[in-house]
Amino acid sequence: MKAPVILVTGSTRGIGATLADALAARGAAVIRHGRKAAPGILGADLGEPAAAEMLWEEALAAAGGAIDILVNNAGLFAANPIDSSDIAWLDGWEETLRINLTSAAQLSRLAVRHWQARGVGGRFVHVASRAAYRGDSPAHWHYAAAKGGMIAMHKTIARGYAAQGILSFAVTPGFTDTDMAGDYLASRGGAGLLADIPLGRVATPEEIAAIGVFCALDAPPSMTGAVIDANGASFVR
Repeated sequence: MKAPVILVTGSTRGIGATLADALAARGAAVIRHGRKAAPGILGADLGEPAAAEMLWEEALAAAGGAIDILVNNAGLFAANPIDSSDIAWLDGWEETLRINLTSAAQLSRLAVRHWQARGVGGRFVHVASRAAYRGDSPAHWHYAAAKGGMIAMHKTIARGYAAQGILSFAVTPGFTDTDMAGDYLASRGGAGLLADIPLGRVATPEEIAAIGVFCALDAPPSMTGAVIDANGASFVR
């Protein structure tokens, strides 16, 4: 059987890198993406409007013309205090929405059209956040809004294209032991935040990657539309 070709955005560190490694270990042909090009890494700054389409075309070329699975993992987590200047607050909002949601929507649209043109199915794995449901800090309206939008997009894709074999899955981690979350944990009191996590610790990238691998390679089609929480019971629904 031909190895599935998987594009993983934001796969140079943290959850994305761990997930890309885990998928490769399962035999998948993984195309990795980072903000800057490097050996084995396709570079694209998803804060730029044209970058998502350029990344998709480069990934297709690298894959020989066919991509089977798209993992929307790239993200930006930066504080945007409401007492910033009007223009700074708006710039922060728009940058986070573009990187965390709009670029994922652009890539998802291109993937759906690609699979429709090929007449085959495909799979999405969207790495969102518990913030989609629980919200986030007062300095992170934009992050919560982007992740909420990703979940709504995921559900719409699942409902709209399941009959064509196009399946969509989403993962909503809470705090995870990555560089991106580390600064936030420190800014919010560090270990004190663990009191809000019944499990008593944050998730590891390997735990989130295991869920991502399951969604990409093993989840049965009837699970399309599912959102899998991984937050140590800090938010349950």
